[in-house]
Amino acid sequence: MATDETPFDGLTANAEQAARQTMDVVYGALGNYFSWLRKMQSASPLGDTDLNKTLLKYAEQNVNAAFAFAQKLSQAKTLQEVIEIQTEFTQTQFNAFKEQAKDLGAAYTEPAKGTKKTPSNKPVE
Repeated sequence: MATDETPFDGLTANAEQAARQTMDVVYGALGNYFSWLRKMQSASPLGDTDLNKTLLKYAEQNVNAAFAFAQKLSQAKTLQEVIEIQTEFTQTQFNAFKEQAKDLGAAYTEPAKGTKKTPSNKPVE
């Protein structure tokens, strides 16, 4: 006689397959989006600047981290695993955000250094 778990096993396998297919479609769409974004960025007057390249790199990193998180979360079997995965993701993304903010702040302020002038038009040191 079959156990009660058997129908759920099939359902879980179908759900996992559907999730994988959905993720593949989303990855493909994101790849197309980032390709389009790179083309638009290069057409922009500020297109090939280090700042724009950095912004695009961080956007890609953050999206990839979110998808890796979703995939890892879908593998969790217990509430404890879900909490651990969520905590790890939150900490990792918070640290990434701090580094990205620091880098972007430097990228914005670096070009401005040496452009402040005193009333005598001499650069401020």
